[in-house]
Amino acid sequence: MAKLDAKIPTGPIEDKWDNHKFDSKLVNPANKRKFDVIVVGTGLAGASAAASLAELGYNVKAFCIHDSPRRAHSIAAQGGINSAKNYQNDGDSIYRLFYDTVKGGDFRAREANVYRLAQVSTAIIDHCVALGVPFAREYGGLLANRSFGGAQVSRTFYARGQTGQQLLIGAYSAMNRQIAAGKVKLFERREMLDLVTVKGQARGITCRNLVNGEIESYSAHAVIVATGGYGNVFYLSTNAKNSNVTASWRCHKKGAAFANPCYTQIHPTCIPVAGDYQSKLTLMSESLRNDGRVWVPKAVGDKRLPQEIPDAERDYYLERVYPSFGNLAPRDVSSRQAKYRTDEGRGVGQTGLSVYLDFRDAIKRLGQNAISEKYGNLFQMYEKITGENPYQRPMRIYPAVHYTMGGLWVDYNLMSTIPGLHVLGEANFSDHGANRLGASALMQGLADGYFVIPYTLGNYLASTPLAAVTTDSEEFKESRNAVSTRLNDLLKMKGTRTVDDIHRDLGKIMWEKVGMSRNEKGLKEAITEIQKLRETFAHDVRVSGENNYKNEQLEKAGRVSDFLELGELMAKDALTREESCGGHFRDEYQTADGEALRNDDKFCNVSAWEYSEQGGKLSWNLETEPLEFDNVHLATRSYK
Repeated sequence: MAKLDAKIPTGPIEDKWDNHKFDSKLVNPANKRKFDVIVVGTGLAGASAAASLAELGYNVKAFCIHDSPRRAHSIAAQGGINSAKNYQNDGDSIYRLFYDTVKGGDFRAREANVYRLAQVSTAIIDHCVALGVPFAREYGGLLANRSFGGAQVSRTFYARGQTGQQLLIGAYSAMNRQIAAGKVKLFERREMLDLVTVKGQARGITCRNLVNGEIESYSAHAVIVATGGYGNVFYLSTNAKNSNVTASWRCHKKGAAFANPCYTQIHPTCIPVAGDYQSKLTLMSESLRNDGRVWVPKAVGDKRLPQEIPDAERDYYLERVYPSFGNLAPRDVSSRQAKYRTDEGRGVGQTGLSVYLDFRDAIKRLGQNAISEKYGNLFQMYEKITGENPYQRPMRIYPAVHYTMGGLWVDYNLMSTIPGLHVLGEANFSDHGANRLGASALMQGLADGYFVIPYTLGNYLASTPLAAVTTDSEEFKESRNAVSTRLNDLLKMKGTRTVDDIHRDLGKIMWEKVGMSRNEKGLKEAITEIQKLRETFAHDVRVSGENNYKNEQLEKAGRVSDFLELGELMAKDALTREESCGGHFRDEYQTADGEALRNDDKFCNVSAWEYSEQGGKLSWNLETEPLEFDNVHLATRSYK
């Protein structure tokens, strides 16, 4: 792998993006219609990119794994979207959002990308209002804000507890306008199974039609991947069941570097695991921590009902440990504190693996109607799943895998190490460092799609010679053959174990040894166990059905096969990074009071892994991108 070039513009950080836009080459409006662009994924990042690029005049082919883009996992991010508009006049600014994001990511993000994110955040809100997104408003009609973890200001715009859903409808509507205009062609129920490169450039994809099983090829002048994160490697996560790593992993195996794979975010506010055969977990939005107070009994093994435990015998531990941020401490530290409490034997519920999120005081102060207006649909969802009324008794919550900060490496232009392959949203690694602040996922996805890629893609197309390519070329034929061979090989597997069974085993290994905390012994064991599980998959999995029609077992098998490879790389990356930072917590590297202990001398960098295969065995080469902090000085994070 060539030395990583982040292509960060020169000059003061506040001028980098504006200067870069001016210096970027443009495509003449009349020439834009000569270029085809593939967008894989139609969640927030993908739909916004497709709509924006088509509005500019490009011909867009958008690929959706679902029957409708409205099923994208983006709808699950319900709490809100950050923007540095300072409507509350409480001290917010572009610089403060930049600072909070760098600090929240434990100083493991690229400064230039984060500052750009904070800059364009202010335009996102106006753009979404123009699209008709029904943000909450104050009595006088101004847009409302609330707080989120990792910030001491109110900068989070929201639409009750449905923000992700409403933002996705806005982006989807904008894309539909372009579909009607003939500038976007939408391909539903397709799964990308390979990236096609011609002369080292990304020029198309090979995918499977999930309805009839046909292998299809599509060519373009550039490819955009916006397929989300890889949290389902843990089997149990808050991700939608269809969320997977396959598109990104196929790009990785074609040469795209995978960055910081071990950076996984554990969300502190999820409905706890209820049984061994549960298929997924449900996120209770972080917005609930604005009014809910987190606590456990002070006494070990206290099994009384919550209403029977007086305040004097309750430990509001986030307020105690982090008095400056309280219940809105960042997700990584809040999750670890919940784990510490349950490890002490002070967890609640039948399993003891949960803590309380209590709205008693907020209901007394504001009234039930006010709480219902803010969070009604979330309370409904909680009661439907648990059978408990959160207005009358505290919610039970526990940390769960939610978001992945790692992803395909991209430079400042959002282009991977493969020329022409751009990566947006959660699928790339670029903006969050080792921990994502709440309400920043929606912000990044829309920033990438609406405001960054329209400039940077144009610069690539205007400055890069691109030969004519069709799906009849040899490279596309080879890709189709490779995909067909792989699928047929999966269908030959007639062992005794189901794909779900092996995926569940992988999830247990990942959660126990590559989860909320890791250590050298556990990570080495995880690598060995995953390698053995991959052997089990190769010799004893059973994939039923045929290749030429809808076959969900075949789809799952391909995705789990990729997860089994990714899991090993995640453990390898975590083992290599001998420090604790953000969501990557190594037991060996912590302060006296249990906080993350970084090693800036050795690991103030991005880990970018290049795939290689030696003798039929997985292998990776590591290249690092040094991180420089010229505007936010390296410091030990403190939320106390």
